[in-house]
Amino acid sequence: MSFKRPIYQKVMNRLHEKRKFIQVLSGPRQVGKTSLIRQVLQNLHVPFHYASADSPTIEDFHWINQQWEIARTICKQTSPMQEVILVLDEIQKVPDWSDAVKTLWDEDTFSDLPLKVVLLGSSPLLIQQGLNESLAGRFELIPITHWSYIEMRDAFDWSLDQYIYFGGYPGAADHIHDEDRFKDYVLHSLIETTISRDILLMVRVDKPALLRRLFHLGAMYSGQILSYHKMLGQLHDAGNATTLAHYLDLLAGAGMLMGIPKYTGNMIRQKASSPKFQILNTALISAQNNYYFEEAKKDTQYWGRLVESAVGALLANRCRETNDELYYWRERNKEVDFVFCSRHQTFAIEVKSGIKKDAVPGLSEFSKIADSCKPLLLGGNGMSLFDFFTMPNIL
Repeated sequence: MSFKRPIYQKVMNRLHEKRKFIQVLSGPRQVGKTSLIRQVLQNLHVPFHYASADSPTIEDFHWINQQWEIARTICKQTSPMQEVILVLDEIQKVPDWSDAVKTLWDEDTFSDLPLKVVLLGSSPLLIQQGLNESLAGRFELIPITHWSYIEMRDAFDWSLDQYIYFGGYPGAADHIHDEDRFKDYVLHSLIETTISRDILLMVRVDKPALLRRLFHLGAMYSGQILSYHKMLGQLHDAGNATTLAHYLDLLAGAGMLMGIPKYTGNMIRQKASSPKFQILNTALISAQNNYYFEEAKKDTQYWGRLVESAVGALLANRCRETNDELYYWRERNKEVDFVFCSRHQTFAIEVKSGIKKDAVPGLSEFSKIADSCKPLLLGGNGMSLFDFFTMPNIL
């Protein structure tokens, strides 16, 4: 696919800079990280070495040493020595990868070798752990998130309704006219592969069946608030809230499902609040539901849930790119769907589509406790959903 995402230029600019940092591209499986870096390498016109640790057997630190030495050899064989780029894909699959990278990187820095390094990983949680433990001051993190509506429209000529239902996986785009095939692709190539290879294979999970059921529950109830006690009841498991919160963090780290905390103005209470399930790509809902596209649009309540989930997914993915924060708010019978907190502005966002709401008292009530917030109504008499999804700088 020749389509270039907007993030492409950011990666190009980083690698053009003379200053030397490890570039770390991290994001969910199947969002085009490898395709993106291949496009960058083709257009940089400098020697490079690419290697991937995504194999059935887990590599060890010797594999990193081998790939690094290949790149060093390419660099030393140029006369005079020229810049060379080393790309290591699925780096989180290698145990103790960050320690190995730190040692090799420091050696090259000391000897002034013009070798630039790019690391790709499909488990942001594991990547972040490695960066924090070993590579402080040596890296720049570039989050690669799920595709936006604008990107899917420009690449595949999708309508907004198609994006709301089929989500933002470019690899699934060719299958939307055979919806059984689309569902099968998402279920087996995305959901099952992510859970089995990016979570269960890499992290200790004592109850893998519980983690799988939690994901299915979260997809079913995306946009709804469930206490951990109610979750355990729904899951028919004798586990505890701490285990569920940990599993929800793992699913969020894999780019699948997160729990949005309640906005309280108090960090401790926010962490202890009942989470609001938020799927991070609506394809993960549609693939597990019996509705097909046209049927889903006719069920106004179900479609309203999909629309709200699509809005939430856009906001959640934006937060991963910008380090902004996303919450919900509820007091008694008043609620705000999303509270988006950027460095400069707080937005209280209410979505009206499919699910009938005679009024939106939550927006005005929330404004009383957050007087600097900007209320934003989507759908109904408010901003159109199309404008919201196609105006990237609206927030």
